[in-house]
Amino acid sequence: MTARHASPGHDAVVVGGGLAGITAALRLADAGVRVTLLEGRPRLGGLAFSFRRGDLTVDNGQHVYLRCCTAYRWFLDRIGGARLAPLQDRLDVPVLDVAHPRGPRLGRLRRSNLPVPLHLAASLATYPHLSPAERLGVGRAALALKGLDPADPALDGIDFATWLARHGQSPRAVEALWDLVGVATLNATAPHASLGLAAMVFKTGLLSDPGAADIGWAHVPLGHLHDTLARKALDARGVRVALRTKAGALTPTGTGRWLVDVPGETLETDTVVLAVPQRETHDLLPPGALDDPGGLLRIGTAPILNIHVLYDRRVLRRPFFTALGSPVQWVFDRTDASGYQDGQYLALSQSAAQDEIDAPVAALRERYLPELERLLPAARGARVRDFFVTRERTATFAPTPGVGRLRPGARTHAPGLYLAGAWTATGWPATMEGAVRSGSTAASAALSALGRPHVHPLEEAA
Repeated sequence: MTARHASPGHDAVVVGGGLAGITAALRLADAGVRVTLLEGRPRLGGLAFSFRRGDLTVDNGQHVYLRCCTAYRWFLDRIGGARLAPLQDRLDVPVLDVAHPRGPRLGRLRRSNLPVPLHLAASLATYPHLSPAERLGVGRAALALKGLDPADPALDGIDFATWLARHGQSPRAVEALWDLVGVATLNATAPHASLGLAAMVFKTGLLSDPGAADIGWAHVPLGHLHDTLARKALDARGVRVALRTKAGALTPTGTGRWLVDVPGETLETDTVVLAVPQRETHDLLPPGALDDPGGLLRIGTAPILNIHVLYDRRVLRRPFFTALGSPVQWVFDRTDASGYQDGQYLALSQSAAQDEIDAPVAALRERYLPELERLLPAARGARVRDFFVTRERTATFAPTPGVGRLRPGARTHAPGLYLAGAWTATGWPATMEGAVRSGSTAASAALSALGRPHVHPLEEAA
């Protein structure tokens, strides 16, 4: 290999082209650092991407964000994609219970413009999937949750289900409210979720600001945002993007710089940001970079299963809904974004899917098509033109009790080497928001070490 030496000034290599890596590269480049971004795949976007299936453009899974996701909103603005992934005017989640004794019943979780916690009071008071006593109990538990500090290390070792039980939450309340939100945001049911992370989700999303939980999602393929527009933004800042390029060994030079092996050359740089999954990070870390590098391997992963169904007619009149009393979790209309015509394309997002992630397509079809007919009467006479699944076996890090002490910060003991990824110590679960926050934090740490003036985008927004 030949060494490529940098010209005078500062330069950086970012390893990984997911949201964390793109964010780090943009922030470094915005501060005047010359950046090379390495990505092993033929595209950017990490685990929030699109692919072609015949005439369709398919997202690998449904990804949403909330109004409180200020870092991801900054990211969308920075790449020029905010108008393509709009937010609801107000939180409004249709919740359909097909196991109700008197037949399928629709409820809604909506918010008003009243101050917290009154913004949800009217919706909770009329929520038909809980009894009056359960609704009062939920209100009391929410107030108790509001008093917790998610950053308290003691909360990290407690599971959310234990805390809910201590605060009088019935199994029905857990199913119809706490897990309804928690499974989608944490990718784990309450018994398998850290109280610290659960408290962060509910305090930030539901108990911080009336509009914090308003939902946004891409009305175009994710690849248009996270690959096409992101690459344009990187190109405009002069970032060298090398796709299909995996980093090999990282070697400190002994003079405060780094050598990064890639096929055909060795890059010499001031700064390296590792923005890849925890196991890949572990394999690339030089000795002594972390006190407990083996802790990265103890951060578990959790799967998400996505089921894609193409009907020959419209069967759903709303953009999305969530279900109770059914294996179906969240259902989204992806017709327009995918380019599908003469029918409707529904995407089912199934989080915490450990029991089904490896199930055969035929078995999933046999299970989920009848469930959709139970939930959507219009589907009973519709023809299924296509049924396929996408599987992300390591979609997120597992938010299990104790995971907080395993998540490293952005800085390492090796000068010039930084970590990014939703699995790092962002305080957030594994979301697009957490990924962007991690990339921004790593870039801020690197710029501080380089003596480069910078403003963290979240500080700028404040």
